[in-house]
Amino acid sequence: MTKKVIPDTQYAVQLVGPSELTLNKNKEVHKPGPTQILARVEAVGLCFSDLKLLKQFDAHARKSEIVSGMSKETLAEIPSYASGQKPTVPGHEAVCIIVAVGDEVKRHKVGERVLVQTDYRELKTAKSNAAFGYNFEGALQEYVLMDERVVIDPISDERFLIPASGDLSASAIALIEPWACVEDSYITSERNTIKAGGRLLLIAEAGRKISGLSESFSGQGGPESITVISKDPTQIDAIQQLGLPVRAAACIEELSDASFDDIVYLGADKATVEFLGSKLANQGVFNVVTAGGKFAQPITIDVGRVHYGMTRWCGTTSENIADGYKHIPQTGEIRDGEKLIVVGAAGPMGQMHVIRNLCLGKKDVTLIGTDFDSERLKSLAAKAEPLAAANDVDLQLVNPQTTPMDEKFSYIALMAPVAPLVAKAIEDSSNGCLINIFAGIPAGTLQELDLDTYIANQCWMFGTSGSTIEDMKIVLKRTESGQLNTNCSADAISGMAGAIDGIAAVENRTLAGKIIVYPALKELDLMPLTQLKDKLPAVASKLENGMWTKASEDELLSCLADR
Repeated sequence: MTKKVIPDTQYAVQLVGPSELTLNKNKEVHKPGPTQILARVEAVGLCFSDLKLLKQFDAHARKSEIVSGMSKETLAEIPSYASGQKPTVPGHEAVCIIVAVGDEVKRHKVGERVLVQTDYRELKTAKSNAAFGYNFEGALQEYVLMDERVVIDPISDERFLIPASGDLSASAIALIEPWACVEDSYITSERNTIKAGGRLLLIAEAGRKISGLSESFSGQGGPESITVISKDPTQIDAIQQLGLPVRAAACIEELSDASFDDIVYLGADKATVEFLGSKLANQGVFNVVTAGGKFAQPITIDVGRVHYGMTRWCGTTSENIADGYKHIPQTGEIRDGEKLIVVGAAGPMGQMHVIRNLCLGKKDVTLIGTDFDSERLKSLAAKAEPLAAANDVDLQLVNPQTTPMDEKFSYIALMAPVAPLVAKAIEDSSNGCLINIFAGIPAGTLQELDLDTYIANQCWMFGTSGSTIEDMKIVLKRTESGQLNTNCSADAISGMAGAIDGIAAVENRTLAGKIIVYPALKELDLMPLTQLKDKLPAVASKLENGMWTKASEDELLSCLADR
């Protein structure tokens, strides 16, 4: 076999400013430095998150500069580090072949086929973390440069470039990343105690009893420090008796520069809660203990941080602090007997949520998928109805514009990054409702919520961003074993010439499933699978019941190798 020569330049889609995408036909192919890895991109899926990056550019939480986890000097050595206003290459659902490595690379070798895990959670930005396809160049190019110092997890020592089977289609492997993000949103581990070794803020209105505080501590210990705002000496005495460092603050205005891992508020004052919400650290939990009091008006909360900052809100109508934590689920998984609604079910990610939950094996589940596009609902029905029948799930697919709904749900999964949908989810919640804010509402997005109903119904809203290495491995194993066919999500193909049109199709929601881009096919335009019969009949003949396959991919790459 003739060795493929690495070119000096390549086709690449670059984001150069807010809503400014360009197809650069002469982007440099970087030669790997001592610790660097050059990989040829086999396939990359387009994602709604690419659109969010397109709109926000350097305002996106993951496009900003890295502030911890790696030195500026090290980052300056990586040509593909593209933070702030630097042009970047989007695309994070990728499978690659390693074609060159630097002399000091130890864990990766030429010829490996790898699934790219994109979420560098230990490299922190101001409001999130670094990621491939954001502040590091992504896969909408023929070749991508990565650095081994970035793609080894510093905590687990695992590789972010996960070895993948050569037997699967490139599309099937590329689609593991979005499926892993879906998986992560359900198996995420939720904290249901006050953080051991963390920073706790406790605010108590006058006359409130301090009850259940020590019972709220983790089995690993109490917080490192407690800041208390109280005008009642007996409240402060009760906290000091726990034997932990306690600092008394006179008023909330003293907290202007502070942030806390846990906030416990005993009261029901709108202005207090709204002020304190900004003091909740990433991954922090805010527990509102009303003791029967009511806000009696909407409370404005940064719902974007629930997804990107993984902030959490709980509460109780009792006076016992521990009761606010008792209903927090261990994970975001659906339960037996669930009445589940997926809002935006017929879009690419919504379809994955529907298919996953149909096949999970939970008992007595009712799953309602809603979408405003009836044609996309028909496409989903063709895939989902046989699965629902096989798994004894009551599946209902509804266009709310033609069939109004007035029901309550125990689980609500939101696919659209629209803040008012969170308020509607609380309105539609039944007792113990889990609200999965899957779509990335931008951090800093404020929304009025009915916190009284949220607390009374013991709701739990949560969100996750990206996926972990373990999530990827779970989905990869299912795919390689044949348990999951990720290609069921594919709806269109493209080369580099059609990639920008593909992102526009994601924005306009004109396709029901995922778009797979093959960077090696430079001049191939965007092509829905339904058009293959007329435009590429040899490729269409390899589809199975209209579904993309490895055979169709092989035929595509073979017949269009020179395009």
